Amino acid sequence: MNRLILSLCPLILAAGAAMADPALTAQGAGGALLTDAGGMTLYTFDKDMAGASSCAGDCVAIWPILAATAEDKAEGDYAVIDRTDGARQWTYKGMPLYTFAKDAAPGDVAGDGVKGVWHIARP
Repeated sequence: MNRLILSLCPLILAAGAAMADPALTAQGAGGALLTDAGGMTLYTFDKDMAGASSCAGDCVAIWPILAATAEDKAEGDYAVIDRTDGARQWTYKGMPLYTFAKDAAPGDVAGDGVKGVWHIARP
């Protein structure tokens, strides 16, 4: 499995008190990419439409969503969508964000290119 050398740089939003974005930016051999707070690579799915996830059921077991809480609010390029399964999910520039169950450690990018429709989320 490929590993990227990560230097995590949390993005900070200025809105009165500073709030952290739901994703971080890391640098790897392929350039900048988005990760969750634990450094796990985030992905987008070509079958999603802006503001709506097409990944449900067994898909979510393999591609866990970047979950949002009821209190989370849209800010900048990040927004929250309500999924048909009742969960809330973060999006970046309208595209829902996911991790990949087969990525075992921060920096893993095994999900990039899966079935030609899963791609690393890039800022």
